[in-house]
Amino acid sequence: MSANNVPQPVKLSLPLEYQQHLFQELRAEDELVILARGLGLMRLVTNLLHSYDAAGNNLIVIVNAEDRENAWIGEALAEHAAISMSPKARGLTVVNTDFTSVAAREKTYAQGGIFSITSRILVVDMLTNLLNPETITGMIVLHADRVVATSLEAFILRIYRQKNKVGFLKAFSDNPDPFTTGFSPLATMMRNMFLRKASLWPRFHVTVAQSLEGKKKAEVIELEVPMTDAMKEIQNAILECVEVSIQELKKGNTGLEMDDWNIDNALLKNFDVMVRRQLDPNWHRVSWKTKQIVSDLTVLRGMLESIVSLDAVSFLQQLDTIHAAHSPAPGSTRQTQSPWLFLDAAQTIFETAKNRVYTGKQQKTGPDANNIDFLRPVLEEQPKWGVLADVLEEIDRDLYFEPVPRDDSNGTILIMCSDTNTCRQLRDYLQTMHVRPRTQKKVEEFHDPDEDRPSAAFMMRRKLRNYLKWKREFAHVNATLFSENQRALSGAVDPRTGQVRGRAPPNKRRRVRGGGFVSSAAVGRLDNGSIAQYFEKPGEVAELIAEVQDPEEEANQKQDIITDPLEDMDDYYQLFEMKDLVVIHSYDGDQDEHVLEEVKPRYIIMYEPDASFIRRVEVYRSSHNDRNVRVYFLYYGGSVEEQRYLSTVRREKDAFTKLIKERASMALVMTTDAYGVEDPQEAFLRTVNTRIAGGGRLAATAQPPRVVVDVREFRSSLPSLLHGRSMVVVPCMLTVGDYVLSPNICVERKSISDLISSFKDGRLYSQAETMFQHYKSPMLLIEFDQNKSFTLEPFADLSGSVGSVSGANPGAADLQSKLVLLTLAFPRLRIIWSSSPYETAEIFERLKAQESEPDPIAAVQAGLDARGAGGGTADHQQQQQQIFNMEPQEMLSVVPGITPKNITNITLETENIREVANMTVEELRPLVGPEAARQIYRFFNKDVIEDEGD
Repeated sequence: MSANNVPQPVKLSLPLEYQQHLFQELRAEDELVILARGLGLMRLVTNLLHSYDAAGNNLIVIVNAEDRENAWIGEALAEHAAISMSPKARGLTVVNTDFTSVAAREKTYAQGGIFSITSRILVVDMLTNLLNPETITGMIVLHADRVVATSLEAFILRIYRQKNKVGFLKAFSDNPDPFTTGFSPLATMMRNMFLRKASLWPRFHVTVAQSLEGKKKAEVIELEVPMTDAMKEIQNAILECVEVSIQELKKGNTGLEMDDWNIDNALLKNFDVMVRRQLDPNWHRVSWKTKQIVSDLTVLRGMLESIVSLDAVSFLQQLDTIHAAHSPAPGSTRQTQSPWLFLDAAQTIFETAKNRVYTGKQQKTGPDANNIDFLRPVLEEQPKWGVLADVLEEIDRDLYFEPVPRDDSNGTILIMCSDTNTCRQLRDYLQTMHVRPRTQKKVEEFHDPDEDRPSAAFMMRRKLRNYLKWKREFAHVNATLFSENQRALSGAVDPRTGQVRGRAPPNKRRRVRGGGFVSSAAVGRLDNGSIAQYFEKPGEVAELIAEVQDPEEEANQKQDIITDPLEDMDDYYQLFEMKDLVVIHSYDGDQDEHVLEEVKPRYIIMYEPDASFIRRVEVYRSSHNDRNVRVYFLYYGGSVEEQRYLSTVRREKDAFTKLIKERASMALVMTTDAYGVEDPQEAFLRTVNTRIAGGGRLAATAQPPRVVVDVREFRSSLPSLLHGRSMVVVPCMLTVGDYVLSPNICVERKSISDLISSFKDGRLYSQAETMFQHYKSPMLLIEFDQNKSFTLEPFADLSGSVGSVSGANPGAADLQSKLVLLTLAFPRLRIIWSSSPYETAEIFERLKAQESEPDPIAAVQAGLDARGAGGGTADHQQQQQQIFNMEPQEMLSVVPGITPKNITNITLETENIREVANMTVEELRPLVGPEAARQIYRFFNKDVIEDEGD
C-alpha cells in the first residue's frame, strides 16, 4: 500500500482552512511547499508526520532539520499521540553523532518509525546500505531553499530516487528569496529535489486571506513614534556615508551588475554579503579602498540598527569602539583609515552622538578659549520608552476596570523585541522608571506632577557612570600605546627633512591622538583629514561622575534585594499569577508560536516591527475563538526601522509574484521516469568511460567506475558530484589520502584554508610521505571555491612565514614558496589545480579512464599496514599498530642511521625503542644494513664505547 494512502489520524491541530487544504494536498501527492514566513510551517509538518506515525509500519526520514526543530517535532508528536491515543505511534528518533555504533544505527533503522538524521550520517548509511533506500517509506525535507546542486541534501535525494521510485518526497520552505535568484531558479531547485510540482502560499493567497481576515481578527493599535532631532540627524548622516560608499564602489568597479547597489537594498541584512559575492571572483584584483568600503558597509548598516535600538550612552560607546577599530594605532604613521571617516557626515555622527549624552560649554575669551568650562549630562531618552510606559499605563487601567478576563486568555502582557540586548534594556527601564535620582535636596514645598511620570534618568545616569569609567581606562590604554609607538619611532630620522619621523615640525601645530587629551568641545580632525578620537580631561570626567553619582539611591537599591533568613522565605517568594506578569521576549522564528500558545497573552506589545510575528499573531487569534488579543505596534516614523520593515514585506511579495509567473510558464521536462531520475544502468551504458581494447576497439568496462572516499570528505560537495557522474562512491575510514581512484592513484584533497593550516603544522609533509609508502602515483589536489578567484594571491597574506618542511630552511614568505619546498622534498608528487568541485569531478573521471578499479578493503588496509604497498594481513597491521605509535616513530627517526626506508623494518621486527637500543650490530645488520647498524649502535652505546676506549 502506498504511504500516501495511510489512514488519517483521529485528530489534527489544523483549525484554519488553508492549513487543512495544504494538508490534504500533501497527503495526495509529492510537492514543494513554499509558505510565507509566519503562517505555521512547523505545525503543518508535525501534523503530516503524525499522520504517518499513527499508521505505524512506516520508515520516515526527516532531512535538514535543526536541533530546535527536532525538539519541537518530538514534543508535537508525543502530544499528538497522547491526544489521539494512537497505539502504533513511536515518536521521533534523532540520529546524530551520539549514535557512533554502526550496529546500533542498523538495529534502530530496522525497527522503523520517524527519524531525523544528520546529512553526513544519512548519506554514508545510504551508500553503505546500512539504511537501504528501498525500505524508506518517504522523506520530508526542511529548509528546501538550501538544497542546491552541490549540497549533501541533493546528494541524499539523488540516491533515494535512484533506488526508490515508490516512496514519497515532500519539501518545505518559508523563505522564497533563494527561489528567485538566477536563471529559472524554481525549476532548477525542483530538479535538485526531484519534484515536479510547486505549491505557493503567500499571505495574499485567497484561502490564506479568508482564513486570517474573518470575524476573529486581532485588535491592532498602530503607534508611530517620532524620532528625536538628534536621532534623525545621526540617521541621515549614516545614510549619507552609505550612499557615498556605494558611489565609490561603483566608480572603482565598473563592469559589474550594480542595479541592486542602492540605498533601499543597503538597508537589508544581506546587502554586504551580496556585494562581496559579486566581487569575490576578482577579489585579488580590487583595490584596498574597495575592500575597506565593503567592510565599512557592514559597520554602517549595524550603526543604522543601533541608532534606534540602543540607548544614547550605549550607542556612543559603540561609536568609540568602531572608531578605534577603524583607525591606525596611536602614534602610527599608517594612513589607511576607513574612507567614511573623512566625510563631514562622519563628524556629524560623532558630535551629535556625544551631545545626546553630555555637553560642555566653551570659554569665550582668554588664552584657554578651547577649554571646557564645565560638562553637563544630557542623557537623551529613547522616545519609545515613554510610549511603552503610556501603553502599560493604559493596560493597567483596562485591567482595573475589567480584572477578570472574559475569554480564555491569561491576561499576560507580552513585549516582543528584536534581540536579547533590547530585552535587557527594557527590563532595566521597567525596573527603574519610577526611581528618582536624588542629586540634591529639594527645598520646594509643593509637589511637582512631572515627578510621577516614568523616567529613565536613574538608569541613564548609571549607564553614564559606567561609560565614563570605561572611557577613562580606554584613554589610559590609548596613551600607553601612543608613548610606546613614539619611542619606537624616535630613532628613525627622515633623510629628506632631518626631522624625526612621527613628530611634527616645531613651527607647525598638530593635533595629537592619545598623547594629550583632546577637548570634547568638538570632534577634531587629524592632519590627514579623518576624525580624531576625542578624550575628556580627567578633571572634567571627575566632575561629570560626581554630578551623576547618587550614592544614597544606590544604597537603597542594594537594600531592596536583601532578604530575611530562610525560614521566612515563604513571605517573600511566591508564584505570580499569569495576569500579573509582563513577559519580555525576543523574536525567535517558529518558536514564537510556542510562546503565544504557552503565555496566552491578552496584550501584545511589538516594541519593534516584525512581519512574520504579525502573521503568527493572526494565526494564533484566528485559531482560537475564545481568546481576544490586543496588539500595540510601535515603530519610529520616517526611520530606517520602518523602511526595513516595508522593504521586507515588499521583497517577499515580489518574490512570490516571480515564483507564480515562473511556475505558470515552467516547461514540463520529459525524463526516463516520473521523478526525473535516469536508470543507473542506462546512464552507465551511455557514459564515455571506455577502454581501448586490442586493435583500438572501444569496449565498455565490466563494472561502473568506483571511487573510494574518506567519510570525512562528505563535508565537501565533491562526493556528490562524483556520484552525479555515475561513479560508485564507496565511503570508508581512510588513513592514507582522501580519494583512492585506482590501486595506484591516491589523492589528498586540500581546500585553500586547509592547505595553509597543513603547511603550518607540518601535517601535509607527513601525509605526502605516507602516500608514497603505499601508492605509486600520489597526488595533491588543491581545490578552489567555484565563485571565488582561481589564484593564490588573496590567500598569500594568510599563510604567514614559511615554516620548515622536512627540515628545509625557512626563508620564503608566501604560499607559493611553501609549495615549491614541498615539491623539492617530493619530486614525484603530482599537484592538481582545480577551480571548482565540478572541475575536480571531471579531472577524476579522466584520471580513471585507463585505470583499474580500486579495492576498498585494500584502501583501508593501506593506512593500517606499515609495510607499505607490499600489503599484509589484518592481524599483522593491528599488531603493528599496537607496537609503534607515531610518537616513538618520530623519536626513532632522529637517530643516526635511521632512514624513512629502513624505519619500517625496525618497527615491524621490534617491540619498542628499548629493544632497538639493546640490539647488537649483528642483530641490526639484517634490518638496516652494515653502515646504518654501526651508526645506530654507536648512538645508543656511546658511553660504553668511550669507556672501552679509555
